[in-house]
Amino acid sequence: MLELASLGKEFPRRGGPVKALEGVDLSVPDGQFVCVVGASGSGKSTLLSLVAGLARPTTGEVRLDGVPVTGPGPDRGLVFQQGAVYPWRTVERNVAFGLELLPLPRAERERRVAWYLAETGLTALRHALPKQLSGGQRQRVAIARALACEPEVLLLDEPFGALDVQTKEDMQLLIRRVWQDTGTTVLMVTHDVEEAVFLGQRVVVLASDPGRVAADLPVNLPAERELSVKRLPDFLAMRAQVEDLVRTYHRRHQEKQPV
Repeated sequence: MLELASLGKEFPRRGGPVKALEGVDLSVPDGQFVCVVGASGSGKSTLLSLVAGLARPTTGEVRLDGVPVTGPGPDRGLVFQQGAVYPWRTVERNVAFGLELLPLPRAERERRVAWYLAETGLTALRHALPKQLSGGQRQRVAIARALACEPEVLLLDEPFGALDVQTKEDMQLLIRRVWQDTGTTVLMVTHDVEEAVFLGQRVVVLASDPGRVAADLPVNLPAERELSVKRLPDFLAMRAQVEDLVRTYHRRHQEKQPV
C-alpha cells in the first residue's frame, strides 16, 4: 500500500517559505487507480515528486508497504508529460534501459521487453528511433519502459497533456488496459477532470494555498470502460461534481490573493 501521512512541503522564497503542500493524508491500496486533480498551484506535481523520491518532504512522510520513501527506486515508475525517451536508443533499447540496471538474467530482460512492447502496441516499431515516432508512440515507449521494471506503483504526471484529442483518448484506453492486465497500482495527476473520472477508481481533489486534500471521491462507473462511458448520465454528473469542486477551491484561492 502507498501511504502519504501528514505530508507537507515548503519551498524557500524571499520573504519567507512558501507552503506547496500541508497535511496531506492519502492511502492507495495495492492495484488501485487513483487520479489527483486540482487547479494550478495546488501542488499536484510536487506531490508526485515526493512520492517518486525526487524531493524530500518538509513534514510527514511517504510510505510504500510501510517503508519510508527516501529517494527514487525501482519500486516506483514515473512517466512525465513529455515522454523522456533517449533519442539515440531504439524503441526496444529504450524499454530495456531500466532493466539493464537490475540484476536480472538476460533471458528475463528479453522476455519483459518483448511482453511490454506487445502490451503497448510497439512490437512492429521495436527497431525505430524516437525521431521516427509520433508523440503518442513516444509516450507508449515511456510507459513501457516504466512498467518493464515491474514497479509496485506507476506514477503518471499529466502524461497525455501534450497530445491531440484523438491520440489522448487512444492513450487513455491503453493505460486502463495495461493497468488491468498488470495489476499495477497507479497514481496519476492531471488537470483534465474528464480524464480523471474516466480513468480513476477514485478522484482526489486538491485545494490550493497550501495544497491539501479537499475531497476523495469514489468513481462509481463500470470496471470495463469504453469511450462511450463519457456520455452516460452518471459520468456527466461525476465530472460536473469534480469540476465544481476544483472551480470552488480555485476561486477561494484567488480571493485570498492580495490585490
